[in-house]
Amino acid sequence: MPSNIEWTDETWNPVTGCTRVSPGCDHCYMYALYPRLNAMGVSGYDTEPSTVRLLPERLNAPLRWGAPRHVFVNSMSDLFHHDVPFEFVTAAFEVMQEAAESRGHVFQVLTKRPGRAVAWWEDNKSVFNDEWPANVWIGTSVENQKYAPRITVLSRLPAPIRFVSAEPLLGQVDLSPWLSNGDVQWLIVGGESGRSARPMDMEWVRSLRDQSQEAGVAFFLKQLGGARNKRGGAAAVVDGETWREMPDRSLASV
Repeated sequence: MPSNIEWTDETWNPVTGCTRVSPGCDHCYMYALYPRLNAMGVSGYDTEPSTVRLLPERLNAPLRWGAPRHVFVNSMSDLFHHDVPFEFVTAAFEVMQEAAESRGHVFQVLTKRPGRAVAWWEDNKSVFNDEWPANVWIGTSVENQKYAPRITVLSRLPAPIRFVSAEPLLGQVDLSPWLSNGDVQWLIVGGESGRSARPMDMEWVRSLRDQSQEAGVAFFLKQLGGARNKRGGAAAVVDGETWREMPDRSLASV
């Protein structure tokens, strides 16, 4: 499905439903979208949002898309949720590998459960000849300093492009140890949006921008957030500049 998310082109949801694990999940848009999608008759959304559902009929969709695109995997779930069997994760990765090679797609997998991602890889890397599938980026969410160690776990995955989504950014965060040692190739920052949005201090944004610039890591300011207007796109400005950098795709060339 075409996406309005600034850093991707398409969303692909072979899994729907998720459960909250940290403060960044408190006002997750997935919980608000679920009833709307159900009312529209969209398949896969006729249960509670906290019920994780596998939708194998959606697995092969990327193989039918023609033009190369960036694909956000499971915008309405987490591929590494404990209710998603490793066999299904492997099936999704096999599709991603084939679609990257045959169609040139880039897949962006974002998880709040990097530990389970590592466990899956250790159990299944032989399926991929011990080589991380090309053009599959892997990221984790870091909403405040408490959850920055997720990056240490993420770094155990041999993906050439690992990224961090600091959205919703809920406090001052020092990521410099992970940015400077090569654990992260891309940093996305965004404020929370929606009726209960918690404010993002621009000093937090400046700090992460400066940390990224010093480490040579691509920096993408997605949105400033807000209750009525998320202030994304051209309105996502810090010190008069928009920041929409992307990681070097040559690091993950097919």
